[in-house]
Amino acid sequence: MGKFDLYKIDLKGMSANIQNYEYLLDNQFFINISEEGIQAGRVNVKLTVTNRRNFFDLAFVLSGVAVVPCNRCLEDMDFPVETTAHLVVKFGKDYDEESDEIVVIPESEGSINLAWFLYEFVALAIPIKSTHIPGKCNRQMTEKLKKHMANLEEDDDAFDADMGVDADGNADELQ
Repeated sequence: MGKFDLYKIDLKGMSANIQNYEYLLDNQFFINISEEGIQAGRVNVKLTVTNRRNFFDLAFVLSGVAVVPCNRCLEDMDFPVETTAHLVVKFGKDYDEESDEIVVIPESEGSINLAWFLYEFVALAIPIKSTHIPGKCNRQMTEKLKKHMANLEEDDDAFDADMGVDADGNADELQ
């Protein structure tokens, strides 16, 4: 059995017009995906698949916690995940992603593996910049960052002085 076989849905063999599925995306799921963004987590997924004659309507509800690195101190932090997603799956000759929400799968296969889609839904629920709330970052890293920022400001001031720029950013007039 493969790492992601659990997330494979046989649409062609679907017996009822509506099927419900539940998944738990745990630490092992995120390890198996092996992407840098999300380190670990515990996200519950509720999926409703509706057969609509010419396509399948997949409605996802995701809730839980993802563990991501803080962009400020690099320590792991828990980030709450509460999101919904929607996917339309159609049969065709070859696999194709027509858009972010429309996927064509080969009718000969008749199934879709949702693992990567689930990972993307969680990743998209997390903002580009994720930081601890004030006061919760690693103190040692915060101090190093403050020192580094102070050094950068000193370097910028020295550069400006060498270039003839005053504190307000105005260039000295040529003489």
